[in-house]
Amino acid sequence: MTQAAADHLTTLGSTSMRRRIRGWMMFDWANQPFYTLILTFVFGPYFATVATSYFMSTGLAENVADARAQSLWSVGQTMAGLFIAFTAPILGAFADNTGRRIPWIIAFSILYVGGTWALWWTIPDGSTLWMSLLAFGIAMIGAEYSLIFVSAMLPDLGDDHEVGRISGSGMALGYAGGVLSLFIMLLLFVEQDSGKTLIDLDPAFGLNPEMKEGTRFVGPFAALWYLLFMIPFFRRVKDTQKPKPGNARGALRELGRSILSIARRTSLAAYLASSMFYRDALNALYAFGGVYATLVLNWSITNIGVFGIIGAISAAFFTWIGGFADRRFGPKPVIRFNVLVLIAVTAVIVGMSRDSFFGIPLSEGSALPDIVFYILGATIGAAGGALQSASRSMMVRHTDPDRPTEAFGLYALSGKATAFLAPGLIGLVTWLTDSPRLGVSPVIGLFVLALILLKWVNPKGERTT
Repeated sequence: MTQAAADHLTTLGSTSMRRRIRGWMMFDWANQPFYTLILTFVFGPYFATVATSYFMSTGLAENVADARAQSLWSVGQTMAGLFIAFTAPILGAFADNTGRRIPWIIAFSILYVGGTWALWWTIPDGSTLWMSLLAFGIAMIGAEYSLIFVSAMLPDLGDDHEVGRISGSGMALGYAGGVLSLFIMLLLFVEQDSGKTLIDLDPAFGLNPEMKEGTRFVGPFAALWYLLFMIPFFRRVKDTQKPKPGNARGALRELGRSILSIARRTSLAAYLASSMFYRDALNALYAFGGVYATLVLNWSITNIGVFGIIGAISAAFFTWIGGFADRRFGPKPVIRFNVLVLIAVTAVIVGMSRDSFFGIPLSEGSALPDIVFYILGATIGAAGGALQSASRSMMVRHTDPDRPTEAFGLYALSGKATAFLAPGLIGLVTWLTDSPRLGVSPVIGLFVLALILLKWVNPKGERTT
């Protein structure tokens, strides 16, 4: 825990600190629908469907149109990821110099709300594809930057022994919010082929099913959810340091020193490199899971939503369990175990199609691919949630207590510097093979690289002196 946090705790008492921790956890609840609804289970598959229809209207065969749709989806993530990668450490250093984080969270929250709301205009005829991709990128920048500044507050909430449990509990709460938001969307808004929702209702508020307005409402819904549930965060979480003058030159100077110091810090360098690869691979599984189900298994968005609910419930439970495992064993064993699980999951995804399982033909209409993918969804949720929580905890163990935002900016840089790699490789292999299934295969290599680099990471972390 930083000295500022210790002084804050002494002054306000443990009750106030508990309120601060609960308020901090509400960010995960407010922010999670971006990843659950927008990135993975509702908007992503809808975008793929719209893009495929658009490309087919230009004369492309369905399998080629599917591949082009997946490649286009990768472009949006790649461009937003690159922007985040090369600006996050600079803004983080400046925030640490001034002692302020809340104003930055507010600013990027505005971007998030504006970007997600604009997804409403993703028209089924594909005429607004590029505008929608831009809006998605803006929303992703807002979501990821807000996460950086909120994560930088974690060292103020407890010591190394406690932050794993706090991180796990917060992320588990977020996944629970993802489950609830997905339930609401499926039950009240997302249209099936019949034009009705999952419980045979017309989309709420008189939304037009022929124009997919129920599904498109996912953007405004995510924005409203965020606005509502960030209220407890802003009421309970305040900057613990007094504002101080800062300037860009001083921030860049401090950032330069921090970057140069990485070369002397073997454990930190290995951890940033390892997490760079496994987080990129995991994000690819999240981002392309729903798209894979749409293009390879021909699932409807409703089926994908059920898949998402299973995965999110699994994530909430196992992330919470993972927080206690982190507290008991430390974050490194938790990270290693879950990377191994995700390697196995990805191998099954690549080896399975609608018609075969690792080359073994399946009877027409076989339910095996569907059953297996539901199981894989639960496994990705469980392993991915615990992996993300333990990663945040491990970064705290490598963080200078006086410059946490800069440290998490570097963490974001390591996670986004190669953010183009997984989507880019998936897009390239998909384009070369005209197969969305084989396009996922580069993810395995990224996980293996991460596992090798993890060998040089000190389980207890490493602090600057």
